[in-house]
Amino acid sequence: MSAADGQAGKHSATMRRLDRFAWLLDSAIRLPGGFRIGLDGIIGLVPGLGDLAAAGLSSYIILEAARMKLPARVLARMGLNVLLELVIGIIPIFGDLFDFAFKANRRNVRLMTDYLRHKNG
Repeated sequence: MSAADGQAGKHSATMRRLDRFAWLLDSAIRLPGGFRIGLDGIIGLVPGLGDLAAAGLSSYIILEAARMKLPARVLARMGLNVLLELVIGIIPIFGDLFDFAFKANRRNVRLMTDYLRHKNG
């Protein structure tokens, strides 16, 4: 096995773990009507520090992307997704609804996956 194959295998395992983590944060709980929410939105309901705590959890995905040496443009886009969810999430009621619907963590894992697929042809 070449070094590139080993790196691809490592990225594959990391991506599976991050996909599961994003699912837990954004989609783990099924509501009537088929809508899904996750722990990120529930944590964000806590007044004051909830949105900051949720953003901290979301930052873990960005940290892993940086460890995988994804380019700055991808990391910046991921950071903007988390920042948008944080800033709008602070707004009472509307922000909570936005938080449940936007799913920044799923978006960020998708950005990572798209980049890695394109990079690896």
